[in-house]
Amino acid sequence: MWVMVGLLAWGLVMVYSASIALPDNPKFARYAHTFFLQRHAMFLVLAFVVGLLTFQVPVAAWERWAPWLFVLALLLLVVVLIPQIGKGVNGARRWIVFGPLSFQPSELAKFAVLLYAADYMVRKMEVKEKFFRAVLPMAVAVAVVGLLLLAEPDMGAFLVIAVIAMGILFLGGVNARMFFLIAAVMTVAFVLMIALSEWRRERIFAYLDPWSEKHALGKGYQLSHSLIAIGRGEIFGVGLGGSVEKLHWLPEAHTDFLLAVIGEEFGLVGVITVIALFLWMTRRIMHIGRQAIALDRVFAGLVAQGVGIWIGFQAFINMGVNLGALPTKGLTLPLMSYGGSAVLMNVVAIAVVLRIDHENRTLMKGGRA
Repeated sequence: MWVMVGLLAWGLVMVYSASIALPDNPKFARYAHTFFLQRHAMFLVLAFVVGLLTFQVPVAAWERWAPWLFVLALLLLVVVLIPQIGKGVNGARRWIVFGPLSFQPSELAKFAVLLYAADYMVRKMEVKEKFFRAVLPMAVAVAVVGLLLLAEPDMGAFLVIAVIAMGILFLGGVNARMFFLIAAVMTVAFVLMIALSEWRRERIFAYLDPWSEKHALGKGYQLSHSLIAIGRGEIFGVGLGGSVEKLHWLPEAHTDFLLAVIGEEFGLVGVITVIALFLWMTRRIMHIGRQAIALDRVFAGLVAQGVGIWIGFQAFINMGVNLGALPTKGLTLPLMSYGGSAVLMNVVAIAVVLRIDHENRTLMKGGRA
């Protein structure tokens, strides 16, 4: 809990630092310098309120609601593709607008698929060794979600959802050969999606050589400036607010590349601290899941471990991109980056884990969950 609060608070400070110069850009000229700070603070308050309400919900209720949440997520993924409803930004239609606010259905889809996969494994526990009765239907469900996400397009969210679902299948005990077969098929599918898309291929080439004349001002621009920011920070950083790269050099500094600004302002020490906090939190979440399974609460255990996979994997991808270890991918740093939908669903997911932990402790004391 306190690690989550610490990451959220640090994220708020860094969002302000990384976005303070954005109103100098004509695109954001109508905004005050504190616009993103105020908006992100509002998101955090909303997330805390919803998180507190979520904590009051028994885990058994989520098990009952899982199929319906999955259907709701599918409907929203369809609705966002309707031009009159879905908001398009930079060629991607990923947001549904509600007055001054917008919501990203792909964030709800991550949570919904997680719950559905856990509920599915509990229902299919007796036939989990059967490919056509257990593994294939779940793979088809994930593929349907993936097709809708690719239509936006949002390959990053699809990748996270696929890993969440596959992780829950594996932890749920499906046949190892079937699991690796599906994993291999999905890997080939992702490789083909990259190979058959010119702009995705260009991203890979830019990742391999971001400093080349061809890519330095194109697909490799973000990566090269992310590396410059981290390099400038050296060991202890240039100090809070002292980043130069956030001054219109590094695009999306307050969202996808927040870690680069942390690296510039807090140095290697800051980056290692962020990594350590995410490692500790992921490890703790996975432990809560194992504890629930030991108490014969399979659904609760799989949900907790699914949240651990979600937070840990997405943080790993974001950090890898910022540090130049992975190709550029539009995924935010959980709990820290600017973005209302992502922060809201991250807090809701962790609130469910805290509820699971609460019920585990109650059972171990001889009470009822």
